[in-house]
Amino acid sequence: MEQNFQYRGNLAKTGLPEVLFTIDRFQVPGVIEARKGATSKRVYIREGCVIHATSNDLEDSLGSYLFRQGKLSESVFQATMRDRPKQNKRLGELLVERQILSPAEVYEGIRSHLEGIVWSLFYWDDGDVTFSIGEFKDPDMLRIQLPMRQVIFSGIKRAPSAKSLVGRLGRKETVFKPNYTLEDVVELALEKDDYAVLQLVDGKRSLYEVCAEGPLSPSESAKLMYAFRVLQLVRDDAPAPPQGNPTTIPA
Repeated sequence: MEQNFQYRGNLAKTGLPEVLFTIDRFQVPGVIEARKGATSKRVYIREGCVIHATSNDLEDSLGSYLFRQGKLSESVFQATMRDRPKQNKRLGELLVERQILSPAEVYEGIRSHLEGIVWSLFYWDDGDVTFSIGEFKDPDMLRIQLPMRQVIFSGIKRAPSAKSLVGRLGRKETVFKPNYTLEDVVELALEKDDYAVLQLVDGKRSLYEVCAEGPLSPSESAKLMYAFRVLQLVRDDAPAPPQGNPTTIPA
């Protein structure tokens, strides 16, 4: 990779969605590497899209993923993982050759597997992150095309808890103003309930009221509001809250 610059940070201080949004604004190619302990995951970005992802965690291997999804029985999983190194073949090739899965099933499995690695990073509340800016050699595997804004939105929705995100929103009295176009919401492919929460943002309702009045649970609405703020679909004029004074959202 032609490395020109590296951004370094920690996910405990700057959330992954905010890092991704900054990268998307500048539309630069590069590789994000997130590390926590011995685990390292990489996300490859080009032209505003995530095109590939890798992980050194054995639980993130394609075989483990297909086994967890019920695509492989335990006996088939063990046999293919044992035979693959001997035959010097990729798992997908082996599965097709042995007629365990069709080429289409392998393709969908690999795509879902790569997406899963990306989504898993939204579960991390801490860890070191590096973004190496510059062109890179394409990974010699299947490429996906996930638009960055959709990655940010979907990743936040998949986050297991709103607690770590809500503190970045401001006080519960914070009033947000709409800052979006219909083109923005179509691009994100917002579901009906997601859009209903966004429409509650009118420059009058407080954050607390938006989360309490929406069609979703308050915690899910809070995650949506964080996503809307990161993507600049809503804005507020208040300064960021001091650390250690998190927002409280109704249960």
